[in-house]
Amino acid sequence: MAKIEVKELLDAGVHFGHLTRKWDPNMAPYVYMERNGIHIINLYKTAAKIEEASEAMSKIAASGRKILFVATKKQAKDIVAEKAGNVNMPYITERWPGGMLTNFVTIRKAVKKMAAIDRMKKDGTFMTLSKKERLQVDRLRAKLEKNLGSISDMTRLPGALFVVDIKREHIAIKEAQKLNIPIFAMVDTNSDPRQVDYVIPANDDASKSINKVLTAVTDAVANGLAERKAEKDGGDKAPAKKEAKAEKAPVALQEEE
Repeated sequence: MAKIEVKELLDAGVHFGHLTRKWDPNMAPYVYMERNGIHIINLYKTAAKIEEASEAMSKIAASGRKILFVATKKQAKDIVAEKAGNVNMPYITERWPGGMLTNFVTIRKAVKKMAAIDRMKKDGTFMTLSKKERLQVDRLRAKLEKNLGSISDMTRLPGALFVVDIKREHIAIKEAQKLNIPIFAMVDTNSDPRQVDYVIPANDDASKSINKVLTAVTDAVANGLAERKAEKDGGDKAPAKKEAKAEKAPVALQEEE
C-alpha cells in the first residue's frame, strides 16, 4: 500500500480546519495550531490515520463485504460517486434515505421494485400499460434510480460506512452506531470525532482535500479486492491439481501390479 506523504496532503489543503469559534474541543488532539482565526490540522496525524483506516478498509474489502460511501454535500458528491464506483462499492450522494440501514428490508423492497420495472420493459409488459401509467412508472423508476441506484447491488448490510462530513450525515452515523457498523470518516475541526471508529482529521469542505483522502482509501479497497481475487483464483486452481494426482494414481498402481 502506497504511503501517503504529508506534502501531498499539504498541497491538497487537507490541513485547513474551520474557524476557531466553530471548533469542537474533542478535536484538540488533531489541531496543530491556529492561524488567522482558523484551526490548522496536524497533517502528520492525518497521514497516520489515513494509513490506519486504509489498512482496515482493505481487510473489509478482502473479506468480501461492502463499504457504503456517504457524501451528500455538493463538493463531495461527484468525487465519491467516481471513486466508490471505480472499486464497485455502493454509495449515497443524494439525500440519505431514512432507515437505509435500520430498516434495510424496506429499502431492499424498493430496489426490487426498480428491478421489476426493468423486467417489465424487457418483456414488453410495460408497453401494454396506458400512456399515463407508463409515465407514472417512468417517474417512479427515475426517482428510485436517483436515490437508490448506486446501492442496487447491496443485498445485505454493509461491512462499514465511509462518511464525508459527519455533521451533515448525522442520520447515517446514528443508524450505523445502532447496528454496530464500523464508521470511517473525514472529520473536520467543527465535528466530534468520538462518533467515529476510524477518524481521518481533514478538511471536509474542499474538493481537492476530499479527492486526496478518497483516492488513498479507495486505492486500499482496490488492493483488498485484488487480494480476494488472487486467493479465489488460487483456491480454484488447487483442487484441479489434486484431481490430476488422483487420476494418475491408479495408473501407477497398475504398473506395480
